[in-house]
Amino acid sequence: MPTDVKVPTLGESITEATLGAWLKHPGDAVAADEPIATLETDKVSVDVPSPVAGIFGEALVKEGDTVAVGALIARIGEGAAASAAAATVVNPAGPAETPALKGDANAPDAAKPGASTDSASDAAASDSALRLSPAVRRAVLENHVDPSAIQGSGKDGRLTKDDVLAAAKIKGAAPAPAPAAAPAPAESLLAGPVAAARVSLLADPVAAARPAAADRREERVKMTRLRQTIATRLKDAQNTAAILTTFNDVDMSAVIDARARYKDLFEKKHGIRLGFMGFFVKAAALAARDVPSVNASLDGDEIVYHDYLDVSVAVSGPKGLFVPVIRSADRMSFAEIEQAIAAYGKKARDGTLSMEDMKGGTFTISNGGVFGSLLSTPIINPPQSAVLGMHRIEDRPVARDGQVVIRPMMYLALSYDHRLIDGREAVTFLVRMKEAIEDPTRLLIDL
Repeated sequence: MPTDVKVPTLGESITEATLGAWLKHPGDAVAADEPIATLETDKVSVDVPSPVAGIFGEALVKEGDTVAVGALIARIGEGAAASAAAATVVNPAGPAETPALKGDANAPDAAKPGASTDSASDAAASDSALRLSPAVRRAVLENHVDPSAIQGSGKDGRLTKDDVLAAAKIKGAAPAPAPAAAPAPAESLLAGPVAAARVSLLADPVAAARPAAADRREERVKMTRLRQTIATRLKDAQNTAAILTTFNDVDMSAVIDARARYKDLFEKKHGIRLGFMGFFVKAAALAARDVPSVNASLDGDEIVYHDYLDVSVAVSGPKGLFVPVIRSADRMSFAEIEQAIAAYGKKARDGTLSMEDMKGGTFTISNGGVFGSLLSTPIINPPQSAVLGMHRIEDRPVARDGQVVIRPMMYLALSYDHRLIDGREAVTFLVRMKEAIEDPTRLLIDL
């Protein structure tokens, strides 16, 4: 008897989600607790696990549909039906768009009655190699690549996510086939007024510059639920808060020298690289002690001050930016901060960030410099009252002791809610951060 698969509980106040992708198709074997679909909520993507082992029997909703918590979305058949289901399954997307992710009983070699034992063994080995993890399966579906054509670099030849992304990159870089040459016109068409009109048209520079209709394409893609939520929240922030941005620049020489001197020892002792973000998180914690309003929030007509610093750090994932929270960052060491950031970055790339990871936060740091940004005006992440924008490090001429010298400089931007934070407080906060970054010893002696 088939087992129903329903939308699981997604978290507090979340009542519905969008079905992002089916990870299994009718006829696929499914293990207990193996993800069969992904759901996109307002904050994260959530895998839907199979409640039992068996055969994926029927998908009751389509990708992109909105489903409520508790809604029936699929059925899992009993394992005994494996051969029958696999023999009748037809890939609805077609083999060109969504290749089979496991051994296909309809493959030509398998269908031949005279298939040899060696061929069967090879097929079994291939089937084993193509048993993909949820992250790899998702990458295959999103990039439309054939996993059977990719050489796996994992254990026992298994595919990794990096293998799939590399294959997708090569596929995207492959040159498009040259269009077939148009047949030469008949000689009888090359003379007379028709030919003269054609020559006149081609001689018209406007007509020649006008692109052919076939070269002008448009594509409409429905916004994901996550992107819709981001758009709504950012616009609400602009409509509600009195956002103002103040700037400063900081000489990164001391931090760069410290990293160069201690990075090997740091990595050997803690197993993690010493990055820039640890310095900025520690500097923000130091500055927030002098300017507590930057770490506060508005709740109606009350100001809520926090005696802790929960830093929302923007990290990039395949589906956009996420802001997981480093909790009590003011009480953490450099190593603990860097380890937390690295762990969140990996979860963002793998699509495994949870709603709990991004819940809360009293202050945000966004590093657009990793993408090459020189300057920006970041938007507040409500209900927070301030966000710090970091940017790229660039050698620039600056005046030092009456001389022009070249220094690695970075622009800092602090966007803040002017309803709560005065200009003097915002400038003071940035100056305190500048002093701590340019003289990291202050971070050690709490000055």
